[in-house]
Amino acid sequence: MNMKRVIIVGTVIVTMSFAGTAWGKSAISPIPLAKWSIVNIDTKDGSGDELLSALNQASEDDLVQDLYVGKSLRTIAEENGGDFNEVVALQVRQLREQLDQRLVNGNISLEQHAAQMNELESLVTESANTAYNLV
Repeated sequence: MNMKRVIIVGTVIVTMSFAGTAWGKSAISPIPLAKWSIVNIDTKDGSGDELLSALNQASEDDLVQDLYVGKSLRTIAEENGGDFNEVVALQVRQLREQLDQRLVNGNISLEQHAAQMNELESLVTESANTAYNLV
């Protein structure tokens, strides 16, 4: 066998054995992304129940189905006798909490926080009025 090849293969094996434990952990920590979804279907923290209540929806399955066929949150609220303004207020409050947490954690600067806070209500309202056709 070629001596050069033996040295290269040996170096790779030694590197993998010593660095194997370090490869399990990423050296780069990802920056957490804000949830910009207008709908939070996760009910583990109870936020889904508030949304269902504001939309006057019976279940998450009904909400998901309505969104899937292309209905906007405004349409869903109007069809079910829900309160669209409450839906927007709920989403704005949740996103403000997320932005505040990102600021506290140092993931965004004070300037970024202020800029995003200024756009929040209009962004949520526009998104809630938009029907996304997924079919």
